[in-house]
Amino acid sequence: MSALEPTRGTPWVESPYVRSLLAGGLAGTTVDMTLFPLDTLKTRLQSSAGFTASGGFSGMYKGVGSAFWGSAPGAALFFITYDGIKRALSPRPTTARNVEGKPYKVEQTSGAATHMLAASLAEVAACAVRVPTEVVKQRAQAGQHPSSLAALTHILRQRSAHGVGHVWRELYRGWSITIIREIPFTMIQFPLWEALKRWRQAQTGKSQVSGLEGGLLGSMAGAVAAGFTTPLDVLKTRMMLAREKQPMFTMLSSILRESGPRAFFAGIGPRVGWISVGGAIFLGSYQWASNLLGGEDEA
Repeated sequence: MSALEPTRGTPWVESPYVRSLLAGGLAGTTVDMTLFPLDTLKTRLQSSAGFTASGGFSGMYKGVGSAFWGSAPGAALFFITYDGIKRALSPRPTTARNVEGKPYKVEQTSGAATHMLAASLAEVAACAVRVPTEVVKQRAQAGQHPSSLAALTHILRQRSAHGVGHVWRELYRGWSITIIREIPFTMIQFPLWEALKRWRQAQTGKSQVSGLEGGLLGSMAGAVAAGFTTPLDVLKTRMMLAREKQPMFTMLSSILRESGPRAFFAGIGPRVGWISVGGAIFLGSYQWASNLLGGEDEA
């Protein structure tokens, strides 16, 4: 067998879209449930009310219900979109022959531009689930409500006084800044992750990296992306936690006027740490599950 020939067993799931759905759902739930306290810590550090007033170190699992129910569908939607677009835009496989003269397919790698486009569109799709989840979760984390259910109920009860449109605007508050934050983040993280995986594959001669390798490389890519996008994350958190909805540039001016430029790097340590560890768990568990469902050799 050629060093470049894929080592595969029998796929558990034939459809690549179903594999993306299952592996993505598992990855999203695993990372969000594991690292929820760090996410709470970051939210409270970024809150305009201050860390102590937002709850300090108490009630670190407030809002976990919202994260639990939103994690799997959001991550599954991301990877179905990401892998689907990547497959559609990737070059067709070529045929090669091993040392025994038997033909086999060699997958062609996509370029960074393809990964950027696929990841960006996947983030937009995932945010349809992620933004309402974040709004409810962060209001509970910051101590505005005792639980995610109470936060959601508070928003839904505004329908009688302000109408359905107001409820939707509240649930999707911060949509624009979330998209503005997530697209640069994912345009850094995923092309870097894919490049690191190609580098590792060239070293080992295997068709896929293992789950452990995918996790370690994902941690590196996530840490880099998290550091660069922390200011956007601060702006998003402040917009979601504000008592009244404010335009993005109004909030930006308010932060600069009241707290100065340093405020845009509040929580950078927990954010980089959380996303670094989260990248390892998220992308590692995704790679492991995808390999398993696709019949790839993990050895």
